[in-house]
Amino acid sequence: MAPVGSLSAPGVRRLIKNVLGGYWGFSLDTPQKLQPSKDKLQRWANNKDLIGEVRGGVVVPNSPNQAAALWESQNNSAAVLATSRSTFFGWRWGVDSAANPSLDSAWLQAAVKRHATPNAVKSIPGGATECDNPAVAKIPATNPTNRNSSQNLPTINSTTPTQTNTSIPSKITAVIPDNTSRNINFQRSDELSDEAIDNLQDKVRLDVKPNSRKPISRNETAALQQELLKLIGRVESANLAVAAINNRTPAAQAQPAQFASSQPATLTFGSQQALSQAKEVVQKLPQLVAKRKYAEARKQWLAAKASLWNQFPVNQRFAQPEIRAIWLDRGTIVKARNEQGLAQVFDRLSQAGINTVFFETVNAGYTVYPSKVAPQQNPLTRDWDPLKSAVKLAHDRGMELHAWVWVFAAGNQRHNKLLGINTNYPGPVLAVHPDWAGYDRRGKMIPQGQNKPFFDPANPQLRQYLLNQYEEIVTNYNVDGLHLDYIRYPFQDHQRNRSYGYGKAARSQFKQRYGVDPLKISPSQRDIWQKWTAFRTQQIDSFVAQVSQKMRQKKSDLIMSVAVFPLPEQERIGKLQQHWEVWAKRGDIDLIVPMTYALDTPTFSRLAQPWIVSRKLGSTLLVPGIRLLNLPTLGAFDQVQLIRDLPVGGYALFAAENLQNQQLQQVLGSTQGSKTEREPIPYRQPFKTAALRYASLQKEWKFTLENKQLQMSASRISEFNSQAEILENALNQLAKSPSQANLQTTKASLTRFQSQFRTLMQQQALNNPYQVGVWENRLAMIERLIRFGERVKK
Repeated sequence: MAPVGSLSAPGVRRLIKNVLGGYWGFSLDTPQKLQPSKDKLQRWANNKDLIGEVRGGVVVPNSPNQAAALWESQNNSAAVLATSRSTFFGWRWGVDSAANPSLDSAWLQAAVKRHATPNAVKSIPGGATECDNPAVAKIPATNPTNRNSSQNLPTINSTTPTQTNTSIPSKITAVIPDNTSRNINFQRSDELSDEAIDNLQDKVRLDVKPNSRKPISRNETAALQQELLKLIGRVESANLAVAAINNRTPAAQAQPAQFASSQPATLTFGSQQALSQAKEVVQKLPQLVAKRKYAEARKQWLAAKASLWNQFPVNQRFAQPEIRAIWLDRGTIVKARNEQGLAQVFDRLSQAGINTVFFETVNAGYTVYPSKVAPQQNPLTRDWDPLKSAVKLAHDRGMELHAWVWVFAAGNQRHNKLLGINTNYPGPVLAVHPDWAGYDRRGKMIPQGQNKPFFDPANPQLRQYLLNQYEEIVTNYNVDGLHLDYIRYPFQDHQRNRSYGYGKAARSQFKQRYGVDPLKISPSQRDIWQKWTAFRTQQIDSFVAQVSQKMRQKKSDLIMSVAVFPLPEQERIGKLQQHWEVWAKRGDIDLIVPMTYALDTPTFSRLAQPWIVSRKLGSTLLVPGIRLLNLPTLGAFDQVQLIRDLPVGGYALFAAENLQNQQLQQVLGSTQGSKTEREPIPYRQPFKTAALRYASLQKEWKFTLENKQLQMSASRISEFNSQAEILENALNQLAKSPSQANLQTTKASLTRFQSQFRTLMQQQALNNPYQVGVWENRLAMIERLIRFGERVKK
């Protein structure tokens, strides 16, 4: 099952170690002979049938006595790890080029027998009998025909990272001590990203699992309280939006989500009671911890969270105008087979309220359409033109169609397997133009532990080819936008001598500029290494600017967007050479779509927050990405609600293949589905969107005033209403007639209102800080829409 964890972020390696007892270290250059471990706890593996020659690699155990087999000529390095809950093979099990079938079969049978025999597996010192991360330890077997079947609410761990790391293969075969051998599918769609984007972890772990008596620290207690308060705020915010639209109290209209599971306990009462109970839990947590009632504290926290999720108003429409995008992946396109099948996909998306589709158009060097520029159309779509059909189907349903293209990723080993060709095939473009390839320091086209060759962004012929391809798409198809993916170098770890970008053109240009071949320098030479990093970063920056300029010359209203990593700026530049703040500030890009994928809302919030408050994005709109895979329906809805409470223009769902969940489809359709009149899309009609979003705000203020929920004196209410009306008139006038004079009037009115808002809401902010913060965020989003409109309307 190797390699696992070779390029993982620290958080991912920690999870892998917890589940498997260790992690993948490095590959061995030649096949090596296995020998059994001498440890008494691993006698089960002392069998002559388990000795043989294997092409694999060294695995690094948590403790020496977890090694069940060793590499004979590699200083007794571990080849197989075994803990009380798993057996971890240090080779690609089931692949004939790694080990012969009889040896593989013997190891699997021995591992299954070991775990299936009662009392055969004893607790191994150094290998925890309780996995530190329940979200990973209890991953269910995946049904490949229905990956989004109804799930119980998960035990929450705020530091659970997303499983989008290139070191994690698409299928991990592990033996788990529940008397079964099961395939655990860490399914990740490699169409968008397969690197470590999840190492932004808080120092405080919210390791919340039922019945755990593990002590809870003071910091953890505070974190638990804070997360529950935020969830209370999101539930109240959603219910207020519904109540304001219908002019009914939340208690009168709220309907719990009947399909939602409520593990580990259910609080069966109405919305107001659930909120009150959750607030009591917040207050009681420190007392329970002080009395060392840790299991009870976790139980009450989980019960309150489950009950709150059930109070989201998922049965009626209340969403404001926003960007609702989805990645429509190659796999879904291929399964559709023809325009009729694709129409069913677009029907589902339309019913769910999606208004923007990132349609996978160029993938692994193949075009999905018959091209005169690219060497080959994808063989899986050769009998029809999916892009032509998609544009028609989207526009017929009032949706926008943006062509999603892989930029510098040239091929895909996993796609090669689907086509039944050599896995090392570099893709149709590099097969014709091998000089356009990029390489790592070892001269390999595919970086160690990864599965995609990349182009050399410094190659001028390659850049012109890509420009010609995008021009073909924009000119021949009535697409509304161009969505750039893999607009970067592969993931790198320079401390482990894993660097990339040593293409023929890049080396020549760098040597000509600085007098040295970049292969001869190292990170320890800080000055010249910084120049090498800057050189590669500039290749990406300049190409984004070139694409933006050229394509907008072909179609002036084309929307440019990018899928990007949410790593900290300097770390991202060092590891990926992806400096998207520059693209945003220059105005090259209209939508920044960070891949903020997380299995829980707190982690999602931490990934997205730095970019939401960033002042480096200029007037570009931010559209955080939500990964649907393994998210329960209400978990996905919770992340959507968080976005609606923040100053962002909408969200993007990854991916269409995961929107086949009927529950999620139902929730999205009910809360944001079709209206009689067509809503504006923020990037297309920013001024009208701003006016409509402000109108929704006014309804909430009016509702709270009429129901005496707004703590404000009569004089302040009068002043507030007066200022709010002035801004309303300015926004409506700008939406109706977007002149320079109306723009300046609106900007002045909004600035004045925002500066007075906190003062006018001073008392309310003490009583309900979350809701006041939401209102301020929505005003901030209106400001961003106006700035975006000012740029695009010039």
